[in-house]
Amino acid sequence: MSDQNAQPENAPSFNMQRVYLKDLSLEMPNAPNIFLEQDAPEVEVAINVGGQALAETVFESAVTVTVTTRIKDKVLYLVEATQAAIFEIANIPAEQLDPIMGIVCPTMLYPYLRANVADAITRTSLPPLHLAEVNFQALFEQRLAQAAQEAGAADAGKESGLILPPGMTRQ
Repeated sequence: MSDQNAQPENAPSFNMQRVYLKDLSLEMPNAPNIFLEQDAPEVEVAINVGGQALAETVFESAVTVTVTTRIKDKVLYLVEATQAAIFEIANIPAEQLDPIMGIVCPTMLYPYLRANVADAITRTSLPPLHLAEVNFQALFEQRLAQAAQEAGAADAGKESGLILPPGMTRQ
């Protein structure tokens, strides 16, 4: 009896194997005095995406966020978190690997990161901060444009900062 769901050996495959909170740091350097402040806090958010090859078809993707919340010139809290996952990506053309690692994987990870950041902040007795949605395609394109500008017109679009497995090259 043949398995109708069996895929050809060289069929493209993309699977998330494991999601994990790689790093989480929360600091409240001015507590408890900061709780006496009456002004509204200002929030600054920085997001970064990274990835690396772990084996020929196994990759780690990570999204890092740094949230700095200040009242006047004093830090209310500083949260740094990295949400990561291991993905199996096989038989995907090399030119599609960077967009998958820079757009698809971070989009899948971001909801986990948002929940972990909100939970960490809630544990400070402050209201949770719900990070806004992120357009990872726009971030990816911005990073490509910036890399092309830095590298010059001759190298435009060749390097995205992701580490490809041995033997894979960008075309």
